[in-house]
Amino acid sequence: MGCEGRKDGEALLRVTPASRMAASITLAVSLYGISFGALAVAAGFSVWQAVALSVLMFTGGSQFAFIGVAAAGGSPAAAFTSATLLGVRNTLYAAQIKAMLSPSGLKRLLAAQVTIDESMAAATAQEAGPEQRRGFWLTGMGIWIGWSLATVIGALLGDVMADPEALGLDGAVVAAFLGLLWPRLKAAEPWALAVVAALVTVIAMPVVPAGVPILLAAAVTVLWGTVAARLERSRERRAA
Repeated sequence: MGCEGRKDGEALLRVTPASRMAASITLAVSLYGISFGALAVAAGFSVWQAVALSVLMFTGGSQFAFIGVAAAGGSPAAAFTSATLLGVRNTLYAAQIKAMLSPSGLKRLLAAQVTIDESMAAATAQEAGPEQRRGFWLTGMGIWIGWSLATVIGALLGDVMADPEALGLDGAVVAAFLGLLWPRLKAAEPWALAVVAALVTVIAMPVVPAGVPILLAAAVTVLWGTVAARLERSRERRAA
Protein backbone atom coordinates (compact mmCIF):
# COMPACT_ATOMS: atom_id res chain seq x y z
CA MET A 1 0.00 0.00 0.00
CA GLY A 2 2.77 2.43 1.00
CA CYS A 3 4.85 1.57 -2.07
CA GLU A 4 1.84 2.06 -4.32
CA GLY A 5 1.20 5.44 -2.76
CA ARG A 6 4.80 6.53 -3.36
CA LYS A 7 4.66 5.31 -6.97
CA ASP A 8 1.41 7.23 -7.57
CA GLY A 9 2.97 10.36 -6.08
CA GLU A 10 6.09 10.04 -8.19
CA ALA A 11 3.99 9.51 -11.32
CA LEU A 12 1.89 12.60 -10.61
CA LEU A 13 4.95 14.79 -10.10
CA ARG A 14 6.47 14.06 -13.51
CA VAL A 15 6.99 17.10 -15.74
CA THR A 16 4.41 16.80 -18.51
CA PRO A 17 2.05 19.18 -20.34
CA ALA A 18 -0.60 18.48 -17.68
CA SER A 19 1.74 19.24 -14.78
CA ARG A 20 2.93 22.45 -16.44
CA MET A 21 -0.69 23.49 -16.95
CA ALA A 22 -1.45 22.69 -13.32
CA ALA A 23 1.48 24.79 -12.11
CA SER A 24 0.47 27.85 -14.13
CA ILE A 25 -3.20 27.62 -13.12
CA THR A 26 -2.31 27.08 -9.46
CA LEU A 27 -0.08 30.16 -9.35
CA ALA A 28 -2.59 32.40 -11.11
CA VAL A 29 -5.65 31.34 -9.12
CA SER A 30 -4.03 31.02 -5.69
CA LEU A 31 -3.06 34.70 -5.68
CA TYR A 32 -6.74 35.62 -5.50
CA GLY A 33 -6.76 34.03 -2.07
CA ILE A 34 -4.91 37.08 -0.75
CA SER A 35 -7.80 39.29 -1.85
CA PHE A 36 -10.31 36.93 -0.31
CA GLY A 37 -8.51 36.83 3.04
CA ALA A 38 -8.23 40.61 3.27
CA LEU A 39 -11.82 41.20 2.19
CA ALA A 40 -13.19 38.57 4.56
CA VAL A 41 -11.49 40.23 7.53
CA ALA A 42 -12.72 43.63 6.35
CA ALA A 43 -16.24 42.18 6.25
CA GLY A 44 -16.00 41.29 9.94
CA PHE A 45 -14.77 37.70 9.80
CA SER A 46 -11.86 36.66 12.00
CA VAL A 47 -8.62 35.39 10.50
CA TRP A 48 -9.50 31.81 11.41
CA GLN A 49 -13.03 32.12 10.01
CA ALA A 50 -11.62 33.38 6.70
CA VAL A 51 -9.14 30.52 6.58
CA ALA A 52 -11.85 27.99 7.47
CA LEU A 53 -13.98 29.23 4.56
CA SER A 54 -11.06 28.61 2.18
CA VAL A 55 -10.13 25.21 3.59
CA LEU A 56 -13.67 23.85 3.95
CA MET A 57 -15.84 25.67 1.40
CA PHE A 58 -13.03 25.99 -1.16
CA THR A 59 -14.79 27.41 -4.15
CA GLY A 60 -13.78 30.97 -4.92
CA GLY A 61 -17.04 32.23 -6.39
CA SER A 62 -19.06 30.91 -3.46
CA GLN A 63 -16.62 32.37 -0.94
CA PHE A 64 -16.74 35.85 -2.46
CA ALA A 65 -20.53 35.62 -2.67
CA PHE A 66 -20.70 34.62 1.00
CA ILE A 67 -18.66 37.54 2.29
CA GLY A 68 -20.27 39.91 -0.24
CA VAL A 69 -23.76 39.17 1.07
CA ALA A 70 -22.52 39.47 4.66
CA ALA A 71 -20.79 42.80 3.93
CA ALA A 72 -23.96 44.14 2.31
CA GLY A 73 -25.93 43.39 5.47
CA GLY A 74 -27.60 40.20 4.27
CA SER A 75 -28.59 37.50 6.73
CA PRO A 76 -26.35 34.45 7.36
CA ALA A 77 -29.04 32.30 5.72
CA ALA A 78 -28.98 34.44 2.56
CA ALA A 79 -25.17 34.33 2.47
CA PHE A 80 -25.11 30.55 2.89
CA THR A 81 -27.83 29.95 0.32
CA SER A 82 -26.16 32.20 -2.24
CA ALA A 83 -22.82 30.45 -1.76
CA THR A 84 -24.48 27.04 -2.02
CA LEU A 85 -26.27 27.88 -5.26
CA LEU A 86 -23.05 29.08 -6.85
CA GLY A 87 -21.38 25.83 -5.84
CA VAL A 88 -24.04 23.57 -7.35
CA ARG A 89 -22.06 23.30 -10.59
CA ASN A 90 -19.38 21.38 -8.72
CA THR A 91 -21.89 18.56 -8.26
CA LEU A 92 -22.14 18.26 -12.03
CA TYR A 93 -18.36 18.23 -12.27
CA ALA A 94 -18.18 15.47 -9.64
CA ALA A 95 -20.23 13.10 -11.79
CA GLN A 96 -17.85 13.65 -14.71
CA ILE A 97 -14.76 13.23 -12.54
CA LYS A 98 -16.11 9.98 -11.09
CA ALA A 99 -16.64 8.58 -14.59
CA MET A 100 -13.25 9.84 -15.79
CA LEU A 101 -10.98 8.95 -12.87
CA SER A 102 -12.96 6.42 -10.78
CA PRO A 103 -11.47 7.49 -7.42
CA SER A 104 -12.13 5.17 -4.48
CA GLY A 105 -11.75 5.15 -0.71
CA LEU A 106 -10.16 8.25 0.79
CA LYS A 107 -9.25 9.47 -2.70
CA ARG A 108 -12.95 9.76 -3.43
CA LEU A 109 -13.45 12.12 -0.48
CA LEU A 110 -10.38 14.13 -1.42
CA ALA A 111 -11.50 14.31 -5.05
CA ALA A 112 -14.85 15.72 -3.93
CA GLN A 113 -13.06 18.46 -2.00
CA VAL A 114 -10.79 19.55 -4.87
CA THR A 115 -13.36 19.31 -7.68
CA ILE A 116 -13.54 22.91 -8.89
CA ASP A 117 -13.65 24.72 -12.22
CA GLU A 118 -9.88 24.70 -12.63
CA SER A 119 -9.22 21.05 -11.72
CA MET A 120 -12.08 19.99 -13.97
CA ALA A 121 -10.70 22.08 -16.84
CA ALA A 122 -7.17 20.73 -16.37
CA ALA A 123 -8.45 17.15 -16.44
CA THR A 124 -10.76 17.47 -19.44
CA ALA A 125 -8.10 19.33 -21.45
CA GLN A 126 -6.04 16.12 -21.54
CA GLU A 127 -6.65 13.11 -23.77
CA ALA A 128 -4.74 10.30 -22.06
CA GLY A 129 -5.95 8.83 -18.77
CA PRO A 130 -2.69 9.39 -16.84
CA GLU A 131 -2.56 13.01 -17.97
CA GLN A 132 -6.18 13.53 -16.94
CA ARG A 133 -5.40 12.25 -13.45
CA ARG A 134 -2.26 14.35 -13.28
CA GLY A 135 -4.07 17.50 -14.40
CA PHE A 136 -6.92 16.99 -11.96
CA TRP A 137 -4.92 16.11 -8.85
CA LEU A 138 -2.06 18.57 -9.28
CA THR A 139 -4.39 21.45 -10.10
CA GLY A 140 -6.97 20.67 -7.41
CA MET A 141 -4.47 19.99 -4.63
CA GLY A 142 -2.18 22.82 -5.72
CA ILE A 143 -4.94 25.43 -5.63
CA TRP A 144 -6.38 24.08 -2.37
CA ILE A 145 -3.03 24.50 -0.64
CA GLY A 146 -2.07 27.71 -2.43
CA TRP A 147 -5.47 29.38 -1.97
CA SER A 148 -5.55 28.48 1.75
CA LEU A 149 -2.03 29.81 2.37
CA ALA A 150 -2.81 32.97 0.39
CA THR A 151 -5.95 33.45 2.48
CA VAL A 152 -3.84 33.36 5.64
CA ILE A 153 -1.57 36.07 4.21
CA GLY A 154 -4.48 38.23 3.07
CA ALA A 155 -6.36 37.80 6.34
CA LEU A 156 -3.30 38.78 8.40
CA LEU A 157 -2.69 41.82 6.21
CA GLY A 158 -6.35 42.80 6.41
CA ASP A 159 -6.36 42.34 10.17
CA VAL A 160 -3.69 45.01 10.68
CA MET A 161 -5.35 47.63 8.46
CA ALA A 162 -6.44 50.67 10.43
CA ASP A 163 -9.74 51.20 8.61
CA PRO A 164 -10.49 48.50 6.01
CA GLU A 165 -14.03 49.82 5.49
CA ALA A 166 -12.56 53.02 4.05
CA LEU A 167 -11.34 50.98 1.09
CA GLY A 168 -14.90 50.39 -0.07
CA LEU A 169 -15.58 46.76 0.75
CA ASP A 170 -18.62 46.29 -1.50
CA GLY A 171 -16.73 47.50 -4.56
CA ALA A 172 -13.65 45.48 -3.66
CA VAL A 173 -15.64 42.26 -3.35
CA VAL A 174 -17.23 42.84 -6.74
CA ALA A 175 -13.85 43.64 -8.31
CA ALA A 176 -12.25 40.51 -6.87
CA PHE A 177 -15.20 38.37 -7.95
CA LEU A 178 -14.99 39.78 -11.49
CA GLY A 179 -11.25 39.13 -11.53
CA LEU A 180 -11.94 35.49 -10.72
CA LEU A 181 -14.72 35.32 -13.32
CA TRP A 182 -12.97 37.13 -16.19
CA PRO A 183 -10.76 34.24 -17.45
CA ARG A 184 -13.90 32.11 -17.88
CA LEU A 185 -15.57 34.58 -20.26
CA LYS A 186 -14.09 33.16 -23.45
CA ALA A 187 -17.27 32.09 -25.24
CA ALA A 188 -20.67 33.57 -26.07
CA GLU A 189 -22.62 31.58 -23.48
CA PRO A 190 -20.61 32.71 -20.41
CA TRP A 191 -20.86 36.31 -21.58
CA ALA A 192 -24.62 36.02 -22.05
CA LEU A 193 -25.02 34.47 -18.61
CA ALA A 194 -22.88 37.19 -17.02
CA VAL A 195 -24.98 39.92 -18.63
CA VAL A 196 -28.28 38.32 -17.57
CA ALA A 197 -27.05 37.81 -13.98
CA ALA A 198 -25.84 41.42 -13.85
CA LEU A 199 -29.20 42.71 -15.10
CA VAL A 200 -31.09 40.65 -12.52
CA THR A 201 -28.85 42.04 -9.78
CA VAL A 202 -29.23 45.67 -10.88
CA ILE A 203 -33.01 45.40 -11.25
CA ALA A 204 -33.45 43.67 -7.89
CA MET A 205 -31.19 45.94 -5.81
CA PRO A 206 -33.70 48.81 -5.27
CA VAL A 207 -36.63 46.57 -4.36
CA VAL A 208 -35.32 43.67 -2.26
CA PRO A 209 -33.32 43.41 1.01
CA ALA A 210 -29.52 43.38 1.04
CA GLY A 211 -28.04 40.05 0.03
CA VAL A 212 -31.05 38.94 -1.99
CA PRO A 213 -29.91 40.34 -5.40
CA ILE A 214 -26.84 38.10 -5.50
CA LEU A 215 -29.02 35.21 -4.37
CA LEU A 216 -31.34 35.82 -7.33
CA ALA A 217 -28.37 36.07 -9.70
CA ALA A 218 -27.06 32.75 -8.37
CA ALA A 219 -30.46 31.16 -8.94
CA VAL A 220 -30.38 32.39 -12.54
CA THR A 221 -27.00 30.74 -13.12
CA VAL A 222 -28.22 27.43 -11.68
CA LEU A 223 -31.37 27.51 -13.84
CA TRP A 224 -29.29 28.40 -16.90
CA GLY A 225 -26.87 25.56 -16.24
CA THR A 226 -29.68 23.05 -15.73
CA VAL A 227 -31.43 24.00 -18.97
CA ALA A 228 -28.13 24.03 -20.90
CA ALA A 229 -27.24 20.56 -19.61
CA ARG A 230 -30.62 19.16 -20.65
CA LEU A 231 -30.35 20.69 -24.12
CA GLU A 232 -26.86 19.23 -24.51
CA ARG A 233 -28.06 15.74 -23.52
CA SER A 234 -30.96 16.09 -25.96
CA ARG A 235 -28.57 17.01 -28.79
CA GLU A 236 -26.33 14.04 -27.94
CA ARG A 237 -29.29 11.63 -28.03
CA ARG A 238 -30.42 12.97 -31.39
CA ALA A 239 -26.88 12.70 -32.76
CA ALA A 240 -26.62 9.09 -31.58
